[in-house]
Amino acid sequence: MRCLVRDRSRAGRLEAAGHGLRVGDVTDAESLVGAGEGIDVAYFLIHAMAGGPGFEERERLGARNFAVMAKREGIGRVIYLGGLGEESVSKHLSSRHEAAQILAQEGPPLTYFRAAMVVGAQSESYRTLRYLVRRLPVMIAPAWLKTATQPIGIDDVLEYLRRAPDVPESQGREVQIGGPDVLSYGEMLDRMALAMGRRPRPQIPVPFITPWLSALWLGLVTPVDTKVARPLVEGLRTATVVTDPTGAAPFGISPVSFDTALKRALTDEASA
Repeated sequence: MRCLVRDRSRAGRLEAAGHGLRVGDVTDAESLVGAGEGIDVAYFLIHAMAGGPGFEERERLGARNFAVMAKREGIGRVIYLGGLGEESVSKHLSSRHEAAQILAQEGPPLTYFRAAMVVGAQSESYRTLRYLVRRLPVMIAPAWLKTATQPIGIDDVLEYLRRAPDVPESQGREVQIGGPDVLSYGEMLDRMALAMGRRPRPQIPVPFITPWLSALWLGLVTPVDTKVARPLVEGLRTATVVTDPTGAAPFGISPVSFDTALKRALTDEASA
């Protein structure tokens, strides 16, 4: 496996595991020359939101540079993980979808996985839920806590990604993936509390809170950076559920429940 990294010093574990490292930045087309030579399948798992305002343009540029390189250098297929959600006012969700369109139009055949919240010990969404439950005895409940979503465990997401090269039906198409539970964000907070051995927190409805105020609130009580929290909150107002399960069917995967994924994440976090 060849890993594209911006900083070799932060990729010591990959190198120690025997994987090749290639230093490059998808926003710098010249740095990608030769990165795809001899590669059969490329996974594009890059997100620019943590860089703050203007991340949409960086994502467009990165997707375009990578797609052009992949096609030029003979990569047979690209696999990408984006987000669920249809027409949205969220820059975060719209940018994820636009990156997929660029990869599909300008690069090799694309497998476009779409998921809602991924439940894992290092997931920003999971960590946000955990910190809200741990730090707040009572929660202000913005309107987005009623939004429907279909979370999926990290182990199941990785299994979809791992199997993709061996599932020919997934080439050149969208694959929507989700766990068996469709929940509101408020319900997920209650289940997080129970998984942590605590009582569900009372939620006081305050529907007029703006995304900006919600982002500030999250920034005060969780470790999520405000520049990440704002686009995340905007995305929480859009339902993120599987509307077409046909793409996932050939994989033969039965994702675990939200409660099971939570327990696994809590265990992984404790062991780390």
